[in-house]
Amino acid sequence: MRLADDITRMSVPKGGVGIFWVGQAGFVLKTDDGRLIGIDLYLSDCCERYFGFQRIMPYLLEPHEIVFDALLISHAHYDHFDVDAVPMLFRPKTHMIAARDAEAECKRLGIRGNIDYIACGETVEEEGFSVKAMPCDHGDLAPDAVGFLITAGTKRIYFAGDTAYRSEYFENPELFGADAAIFPINGAFGNMDGEQAAKAAELCRPKCTLPCHFWNFAEHLGDPNTFITSMKEKNLPYRILRMGEGMV
Repeated sequence: MRLADDITRMSVPKGGVGIFWVGQAGFVLKTDDGRLIGIDLYLSDCCERYFGFQRIMPYLLEPHEIVFDALLISHAHYDHFDVDAVPMLFRPKTHMIAARDAEAECKRLGIRGNIDYIACGETVEEEGFSVKAMPCDHGDLAPDAVGFLITAGTKRIYFAGDTAYRSEYFENPELFGADAAIFPINGAFGNMDGEQAAKAAELCRPKCTLPCHFWNFAEHLGDPNTFITSMKEKNLPYRILRMGEGMV
């Protein structure tokens, strides 16, 4: 069965949020009223064409298969702002909420419409959910990069974005006890590794921590076993999703 079918057919109970991992840092969220939120979806081979980073994990979703209510982009690196897929993902009904460095790419690609470019601390209210830009540190090449705190009903999903470990980010009371937290674990290009992601989880204590940003490119590294070992040592709850797997 195709991932698009799984997403469409998932029944999300009242007060819940569905979460699908699409590979790399890409996720799809589904609210209990059926709204779909795409986050940092990498659905093409544009990174190989531009930078020589070959995809080693299969495509699970084609850009035309799902119409998203919101498209979230944490920064303009092409494995997060997919320059081949975004023009197809951004439909007339789609609200794009993106870090400010995405504006230059949107202009270059001729993408216009319902777009909010946000910086750390800013919030966008959408029908059924809200998105707040949270601080992250992805180095000098992405100074506008942000994470996202997504609130849908009573549920809070913290998507840390591409970030190094900074204890002060994860000590933020707004994040404490989030229903799910999503952390990069590749330990390269300015991102946390698995052990640091566990330290971050220890500070903000989400109900479940999901790792991402590993195994899509050989150059990006990432060891989920280190993450698992560190989380077990700290007795913290986590979930390893296979690519394309969903959870509520």
